[in-house]
Amino acid sequence: MRARLDRREAVAALLAARGDLLVVAGLGSPAYDLMAAGDHDGNFYLWGGMGSAVPIALGLALARPDRPVLALTGDGEMLMGLGALATVARAAPRNLTVVVLDNGRYGETGMQESHTASGTKLAEVAKACGFRRATTIQTLKGIADLRRNLRATGGPRFATVAIVADNAPRVLPPRDGVFLKTRLRASLGLRSI
Repeated sequence: MRARLDRREAVAALLAARGDLLVVAGLGSPAYDLMAAGDHDGNFYLWGGMGSAVPIALGLALARPDRPVLALTGDGEMLMGLGALATVARAAPRNLTVVVLDNGRYGETGMQESHTASGTKLAEVAKACGFRRATTIQTLKGIADLRRNLRATGGPRFATVAIVADNAPRVLPPRDGVFLKTRLRASLGLRSI
């Protein structure tokens, strides 16, 4: 059995001293975890479109190669959007990191087991898609190592973070999509549309 981290502690450690990091959070628990770590103008929370965190982060990374970009998602959402990994690997943005919080559960629909609970290894899937850097993290030291590499070029990078299968209290981020879009554009120095 793998060691498993507390999700909130892992996300807070990953985002410590984040600087100019842009973060796209998948719907549900990853968005709540990101909000619990501290709201930021560079956060973009998804409230729908399961499977969209990685493609949106890819677009952001390609549009802004001068900024580090993090896709923070869960195993259920990543399983739904596996094709995005092949697209990311082919596009090969040097500034993109994909982090999957893997509790082996579909947390938003009742904690049913996901395929990762029965053997699917997302880091190996990412490697098979063409990621040169893909790992599974089980310790806070591993999180600290990943955090130090968020600004390094040479991506894309992929990491599965083994987390405890629990339902942490919800910390709800802003839900207004226009507000979130406008705030992110302003943080990038773009005018509102």
